[in-house]
Amino acid sequence: MLFRHSDALWADYPNLVPGVLHAGGISANVDVAPQVARFNAIAQARLAAGPESEFPEVQAWRRVFSSMGLKPTQYRCASESLLRRFRKENALPPLHPLVDLCNAISLAFAIPIAVFDIAKVSQQLEVRYATGAENYQTFGGEMEHPEPGEVIFADATEPVPKAHARRWTNRQSGLSAVSAGTRAVLIVAEALHASAAEDVARLLNTLAQELAAAWPAEPRIQLLSRASPRFEF
Repeated sequence: MLFRHSDALWADYPNLVPGVLHAGGISANVDVAPQVARFNAIAQARLAAGPESEFPEVQAWRRVFSSMGLKPTQYRCASESLLRRFRKENALPPLHPLVDLCNAISLAFAIPIAVFDIAKVSQQLEVRYATGAENYQTFGGEMEHPEPGEVIFADATEPVPKAHARRWTNRQSGLSAVSAGTRAVLIVAEALHASAAEDVARLLNTLAQELAAAWPAEPRIQLLSRASPRFEF
């Protein structure tokens, strides 16, 4: 299976820094509460110094969303949405141990993290501009079609590709969301701020260590670039 960003996307956003992790051995009967609390504390300390809208990681995504014609306060990247909710409620609802852990790490780094059940992905996952013909399944089970030119995570389903995320880092599909039956995942983190390369590399190593501590997994990680845009797993 292959993960990549399209050439057109790299041409438009050459400062993009994606990091990917593949891991198997995932189950839902794991306690990650101590790890989540540790990363939540990091987010709390950072939010105490100022709102998430002032974070350089978030500001970079706001600029990207604006460049795509989206209102940044209407369509927020996943990490900003999580930070905003966490700041208001001082907690996030538990969903699945892996999702809870990734959400907590996303809070701590202020970088959006997407987690895909790869059993639901056909052949490849490419971040690219939509044609408008792709199918996208909401968490409520409804079917949508991304707008032409919208950035999506698309697989190679024939004859109609499935979109596993809409508006880049804004909204994942319910189709490939982690569930109790998930056993293998692809985790994607993306950033565009000035220190993105250093921060995403640190995030990847953190993810790998925390996953290996909680599950009998052997995570494989890779930092991608325009010169090396492919991750095969």
